[in-house]
Amino acid sequence: MRYLAPLIAAALLAPQAADAHPHVFVQAGVDIVFDRKGRLTHIKVTWGYDAFYSLLIAEDKGLDKDGDGALTKREERKLAGFDAKWAPGFNGDLVAKLDGQPLKLSGPMKSTATMVNGQIVSTHIREVTGNPLVGGDTLSVQAFDESYYTSYELTLPVRLVGNGQCAIRRVEPDIDNELAQMEAMLLSIDADADLEEMDIPMLGEAFATEILVSCPST
Repeated sequence: MRYLAPLIAAALLAPQAADAHPHVFVQAGVDIVFDRKGRLTHIKVTWGYDAFYSLLIAEDKGLDKDGDGALTKREERKLAGFDAKWAPGFNGDLVAKLDGQPLKLSGPMKSTATMVNGQIVSTHIREVTGNPLVGGDTLSVQAFDESYYTSYELTLPVRLVGNGQCAIRRVEPDIDNELAQMEAMLLSIDADADLEEMDIPMLGEAFATEILVSCPST
C-alpha cells in the first residue's frame, strides 16, 4: 500500500524519524458546493475510517454491541461529531487555495456519523469565508495531515455541487520522486545528528492528491 512506502527509508536510516508514519488510515471525499451565482460557499468532507480505528472508537463509546457492523439511529446521533471537536488552529486536515492563495474555512458544521460494514464514516461541512467566485482562477483542494500521523486517500467521491460548468482534474503525487528525494536527504544526515533539531520536511503534503477545479470566467 502506497502510504507505507515512506517508512522504508525512514525506518532504516533515521530511527527517530520512523515515528512519523500513519497510525490512522482514512478514505476521504469532498463535495465542493457553489451557490446559484457561481460562488464557492462550502466544502463538505467525508471521512471513512479504517476498520481497526473504527473498532477502537466503537468500543470506547459503547457502540455496535451486537457486532453487526452497523449502528442504530440513536447510536449514530451519539457518535455524530466525535471527530469534530478540534483544538484552536487545527485546519481540519483540509487545505483549499484559490489562485494559490489559501482560503479561510470555518470549523466543522452539521456533523454526521454512521457505520458501514464495521467502518465508521463521518461527514461535516466547512463554510468558505467570503464565498469567492472561482471563474477564471484555479481552485486547489487537498486532504492531508502534514505530520502523516493520519493518512488520507481520496478514494471516496469528489463532486461539484451547484455548478455544472466547472471541471475537476486530479493530480496524483509522484511517489517515486518523493521517495528518492527523501532517501537522498536522509542519506545526507550525519548518524550522530539530533533529528529533533533538524528541519526535516513533513511528509503529508508531499503524498497528497490534489484536486484542481477550473470554472469559466463570468
